[in-house]
Amino acid sequence: MSKAKPTPNPLSQLEFTSRVAKRAQYEAFKFDLLGDRIRVRNGSYADPENHEYLVHIEDGVPVSCTCPADEHFEGACKHRVGVAIRRPIVDLVTDVQLRADGGDSIRRSTHGERLNSKRAVSDSQGEEEKGDDDCECDGLPDSVPCWPCFRDGREDFE
Repeated sequence: MSKAKPTPNPLSQLEFTSRVAKRAQYEAFKFDLLGDRIRVRNGSYADPENHEYLVHIEDGVPVSCTCPADEHFEGACKHRVGVAIRRPIVDLVTDVQLRADGGDSIRRSTHGERLNSKRAVSDSQGEEEKGDDDCECDGLPDSVPCWPCFRDGREDFE
């Protein structure tokens, strides 16, 4: 069997406002893999168990969420954008789906693709992207990300 092509950047396939993008970046989301869905729990609230929703992934794109905002407003909700920003999560779900269908593993996203995800969010906010300024990966082994990249989900490590 041949390997599947890497999925396109999920952010490029979503429409969302700058307010949604900002909230998707700064709110304290916790993610749990549930097959082809991601459970997103928002720890920014005093009662995070009441702010827990399921984001469904199809073809590498967060296509729906069980939150009220995704149902009642135009564009992607903060939970869908929050998942899309964290490209390794989307890749993991896509890989699980592909393997469940009998396919091969997908190629993991590269550091550059993850930086492009970050740039897409900044561009949607109309802000200038700082780029890789806070990255300290130079000089580290390939399998070890620096803290800013690990914290932001920009580096895979095995």
